[in-house]
Amino acid sequence: MTDFTRHTPETAPAGEQLAQIRKGWGFIPNLHATLAESPTALQGYDTLFGLVGQGTLTPAEQQVAFITASRINECEYCVSGHSVLAGAARLDAASIAALREGTPLPDAKLDALARFTAAVVEQRGRLSEAQVEAFLAAGYSRAQVLEVVLAVATKTISNYVNHLTKTPLDAFMAKTAWTAPSRRAA
Repeated sequence: MTDFTRHTPETAPAGEQLAQIRKGWGFIPNLHATLAESPTALQGYDTLFGLVGQGTLTPAEQQVAFITASRINECEYCVSGHSVLAGAARLDAASIAALREGTPLPDAKLDALARFTAAVVEQRGRLSEAQVEAFLAAGYSRAQVLEVVLAVATKTISNYVNHLTKTPLDAFMAKTAWTAPSRRAA
């Protein structure tokens, strides 16, 4: 098995980037420490993540998209981490639980966002006109259609990196650890 180093600012080719991440987060998440092996990969992920935050989806809506994409991609690291971030974004516990299990959310608009995000991931963006119209009818905009794609792209990077490198959970994720359905029976 190939081992990937979890870098520090002192060991990383992207040392200054990691120092900035530590300054912003208060620590260096294991995902970022792993991505630091490639300064361009770390910058790409960090830039996309930041751009999602600049869009028109609320912080709670961003977390709905992030958790949905991560659940479908079975990324245990990202579902666990974004469950914490969703709580910080004031998403209620029932909605977080529904997102983690792929069941309907109590809020109809957020449920439409989760269903739309799931369709984007599962259908690789090849949605029907009716699916797009249903998302718009739920109160979202055409710009938000594209912002969901941006959120999915962001999570695709982190989900795939976590699968490839077997990124361990960070300490703050202990209470929200999640096991992918395909691994539950094992």
